[in-house]
Amino acid sequence: TGFLHLGGLRTALYNYVFAKKQQGTFILRVEDTDQNRVVPGAAEGIEDMLDWAGIPPDESPRRGGAFGPYRQSQRLDLYRRASEALLERGAAYRCFCTPQRLELLKKEALRNQQTPRYDNRCRHLTSKEVAEKLSQGLDWVVRFRLEKGAEPFQDLVYGWNKHEVAEVEGDPVILKGDGFPTYHLANVVDDHYMGISHVLRGTEWLTSTSKHLLLYKAFGWDPPQFGHLPLLLNKDGGKLSKRQGDIFLERFAQDGYLPEALLDIITNCGSGFAEKQMGRTLEELISQFEIGRITTHSALLDLEKLPEFNRMHLTRHIENKELRQKLIRELQSLVECVYGDQQVDKEVLEKEYVEQVLLLRKGHVSFLKNLVSCDYSYLWVRPSVSREQLQTISAEVDEIGKLVLGLMTRQAAVLIVEELNKDLRNLQKQTRETKYSSMMKLLRLALSGQQHGPSVAEMMVTLGPREVCGRIRKALSS
Repeated sequence: TGFLHLGGLRTALYNYVFAKKQQGTFILRVEDTDQNRVVPGAAEGIEDMLDWAGIPPDESPRRGGAFGPYRQSQRLDLYRRASEALLERGAAYRCFCTPQRLELLKKEALRNQQTPRYDNRCRHLTSKEVAEKLSQGLDWVVRFRLEKGAEPFQDLVYGWNKHEVAEVEGDPVILKGDGFPTYHLANVVDDHYMGISHVLRGTEWLTSTSKHLLLYKAFGWDPPQFGHLPLLLNKDGGKLSKRQGDIFLERFAQDGYLPEALLDIITNCGSGFAEKQMGRTLEELISQFEIGRITTHSALLDLEKLPEFNRMHLTRHIENKELRQKLIRELQSLVECVYGDQQVDKEVLEKEYVEQVLLLRKGHVSFLKNLVSCDYSYLWVRPSVSREQLQTISAEVDEIGKLVLGLMTRQAAVLIVEELNKDLRNLQKQTRETKYSSMMKLLRLALSGQQHGPSVAEMMVTLGPREVCGRIRKALSS
């Protein structure tokens, strides 16, 4: 019924890490039985985003598997046969109540400040009355008989639980008039036939579990083990906003977030792991996960911290030789996309140069796209600055140029901003009349063609000695 958001990702992730830790199978099943709410492309989008997040299902509509089909809309015959079996056993019955009657019941309950519930009227129809209504061609649905005496069950997170659903609810519809099942029937039937051993789902389904266990009992089947995950909320305790797509994964992917940063923050704010620790990889999440460590407290998510999580994981990607190759290709594409119309010098797209930029800016940027922002344009667009322009700032252009070239040839491959600032101050003392501020202005212009931006030392560190020397020589000779 919609696209994958952070809450859905968290539920999927907990199922994934639990399955992998137990050497089990992580299954994606598409529940599309409410045809009025189906969003075209949403099911494919969910699987795309699980792949992007690095937690692909082992069995799914796309991948297939031994227990398919994995779309509930393609399993209707199975649900029909299951509802017929319950009808034969007397555990379910046909209900002929019209939508108008049900609506009146609901309004009456609300007027009396009661929770709306079906009054189980058709439960008491005789077989003769049912046959008569069927012969009249009346529309009908199948309802499940809720019996009193729900047995307690042990939830993997909330411990012992029991909900006397028969006392607070009317008999639920399990097969609708259009032949589609409701969630209650479809999931019980599918979990049985797909051999599901464990179900981790949102805490909003906790009160329905007693109802599902009554269905398992009516079929004579053994239920899986259930674990209900506490809610994922905003840091102020409010619901995560779905407005403007703020929490949908596509938005985070488009904005340049790494999937590892999202997996890290949604587990860091919750429970199930030994301790709160930033920067965990998926492998670490799997090895550290213990279902007994999940608490019943809601998880409070502070999305303002997400860029910091992203910075940590981007740094790790840059440090990893294999992952760095992918970043190099992405950054090359970004540079061409952002600065292509400014006739980017092909040399600045060379792998070695791009790799050097990544290594030198490691830990300083939260997103790859930061490196193509205005502040960093000097990295990709080599300035066209004449010697005459530089001379308007200081007549000692040649002397300053030689001093800096000398400094760069003496420096190690890796420059440090603090050290470089000291060195540049010492160089200025070797000039006759150029002030430090004028020397910085001259060097900034020679290196970037701009009058504003990062400090000159930071520019030099990011460009590296070779590129600094090349740009100064070019400016002096033009």
